[in-house]
Amino acid sequence: MVYCSIQQNIPFKLVPSIKNYYSLVTTGGLDRELISEYNITITATDEGSPPLSSSKTIHLSVADVNDNPPVFEEQFYSAHVKENNKPGSSVCTVAATDPDWRQNGTVVYSLLPSEVNGLPVSSLLSINGDTGVMHAVRSFDYEQFKSFKVLVLARDNGSPPLSSNVTVSVFITDENDNSPQILYPSLEGNSFMTEMVPKAAQSNSLVSKVIAVDADSGQNAWLSYHIVKATDPGLFTIGEHSGEIRLQKDVSESINMKQNLIVSVKDNGEPALSATCSLYLLISDNLAEVPELKDMSYDESSSKLTFCLIIALVSVSTFFLTFIIIILAVRFCHRRKPRLLFDGAVAIPSAYLPPNYAEVDGTGTLRSTYNYDAYLTTGSRTSDFKFVSSYNDRTLPADLTLKKGKSVEDMLRCTGDELEILNQVWLLAFFLRLFIFKSDIWQQPFISYFCM
Repeated sequence: MVYCSIQQNIPFKLVPSIKNYYSLVTTGGLDRELISEYNITITATDEGSPPLSSSKTIHLSVADVNDNPPVFEEQFYSAHVKENNKPGSSVCTVAATDPDWRQNGTVVYSLLPSEVNGLPVSSLLSINGDTGVMHAVRSFDYEQFKSFKVLVLARDNGSPPLSSNVTVSVFITDENDNSPQILYPSLEGNSFMTEMVPKAAQSNSLVSKVIAVDADSGQNAWLSYHIVKATDPGLFTIGEHSGEIRLQKDVSESINMKQNLIVSVKDNGEPALSATCSLYLLISDNLAEVPELKDMSYDESSSKLTFCLIIALVSVSTFFLTFIIIILAVRFCHRRKPRLLFDGAVAIPSAYLPPNYAEVDGTGTLRSTYNYDAYLTTGSRTSDFKFVSSYNDRTLPADLTLKKGKSVEDMLRCTGDELEILNQVWLLAFFLRLFIFKSDIWQQPFISYFCM
């Protein structure tokens, strides 16, 4: 009879099945990550006297199962990066291990999607999937964001894959890259006179204050104030850290009324950055005492008035030139029309002359006998007056001369059209008498002529 046995310190045992056959079975769970291999010695012993035995050693390897997720070496990571860093510079390195075997223990790193101040985290950082080294994608600005957090994922290649993540806090270190910004007095525009100092002001009186800020932090934002230049150097002093400007001594009559201070504001960074401003002070109780201010205000109002006058002058000149051009154009058009009134250079055929004319003897200022004729244009209700050169008494027969002494009844027989023509012809005759002949001896013949 043969009996088989194994050592006692292993999670295995022998179970007899049939005669002289045994099965090797486990007595507990196996963990490859704790013990990956076993050397099992089996001893066979007979029942003789003395008993004889022999041994056989079996080498057993435990197969791996993906039962362990990656584990980071630290619970959380923190990184410090100086602002204005170069893109691509290293930020930090994360590391995770997986006790599984081969592909079950291969770890791949990645960034979990998130946003930082509205920006995707991928636009700020990147990570090497194999090594876990994180790099800056862009240059950081401390004034934009001082710190942010990202999640790094570590995943193995098992089936199914297991993963874990860790938080990485990135802190931006400030650098002195911002100069002090002066809020008062304002540097924009023409800051003429910002403060007035009464003549009765005494020593240590608060006159004004320079206000400045710095976008940096820490010692880079510690500001100090200094007077660089002053009209009277010993008259004013400024608080080194407060920026308050005070009188260092009483105001006297010999001091200049207009004081100009140039103040420098410097931070405590390395290297230090600074900004300057000009502060105008007027030692007076009334602005009217300073003639320069009156002149300046007058100049400003005069410049505005001059500008308005220039605009008005340009507008009037443009209107005047336009009016002159229109007048010239109208006259040019009129000159191209036939001139029927007082045109002595054009010979009027006798066929177009009316059958009646008026004869006036050469009396008064007229040296000789002149004949005058009034007629209507064909197809028109308007009347024209025609001055015809002197005719001889024998030009026309006597029966065609105008009859004088028409009665009022005959004049009333004139139609409305004739009265309208009469008025127009009489008006022309009036201007002709007024400017040329200066005589009224020929008004009555016209009236008689049109009413007969």
